[in-house]
Amino acid sequence: MTKRSLPLRAGRPDVVRAAETVALRAGFLVLLLAVWQATARLAPPGLFASPATVARAGWQLAVDGKLGPAVLASLGVFVTGTALAAVVGATIGLAMGMWTWLGRMLDVYVYALAATPRIAFIPLIIVMLGLGLKAKVLIVFLGAVMPVILNAYAGVRATDPDLVEMARATGAGRGRILAHVVLPGAVPYLMTGLRIGATIGLINTVVAELYTAIGGLGGLLAIYGGRFRMAEYLAVVCVLALIGVIVAEGLRLAERRLLRWRDG
Repeated sequence: MTKRSLPLRAGRPDVVRAAETVALRAGFLVLLLAVWQATARLAPPGLFASPATVARAGWQLAVDGKLGPAVLASLGVFVTGTALAAVVGATIGLAMGMWTWLGRMLDVYVYALAATPRIAFIPLIIVMLGLGLKAKVLIVFLGAVMPVILNAYAGVRATDPDLVEMARATGAGRGRILAHVVLPGAVPYLMTGLRIGATIGLINTVVAELYTAIGGLGGLLAIYGGRFRMAEYLAVVCVLALIGVIVAEGLRLAERRLLRWRDG
């Protein structure tokens, strides 16, 4: 009788794994800052700012009252456009997956639109909506909605057909099948689409602020980039990166909570 082979490393508690993740990320951040500092030292004066100089510039922007309003303005555009993309994209993607005739009809157009750079629509959007908030939100929406649609569609199509047939055999209607069979299996796909869509939405927020009425963090990038004030410019870039990290980790945490049933 042969013994069953054991894994090389037993599963560790979540707390230990989380601590390891934090340590690894902190170590990489130290390495990144060291490379950044070395690059700033080697670059010609004024061409590249050191981490300490960027931190001082960011603090000064906050003290002067320039950073806070810009962050709030950009977050307003980003959250509104991304939230609309999440609702509309999930609805369309789930509908395309649940009704196969709808998926066959729309998928080629969805893929075509996903392959089209949304920046190509900006002149048309400006003509239609002007340079205000609506135009910015629409630009963010167009960037964020496609990954949500495609991943929601893929999540529904990946549903085990045997589970669907078993649910139908018990008399479950389309609504109950969607709520208890399709949606739980599609959550990982949908959350992946939301993370990708949020990332693209943040990029499109800056693009929208650059192409329409200059404002928010994109406006600060345009101002300081045009004046070649690299410390302030990089401080704004770091703020955008921090927002992206917070959004991605928040969605990852939400996904983990939604999928607790799978591990329980």
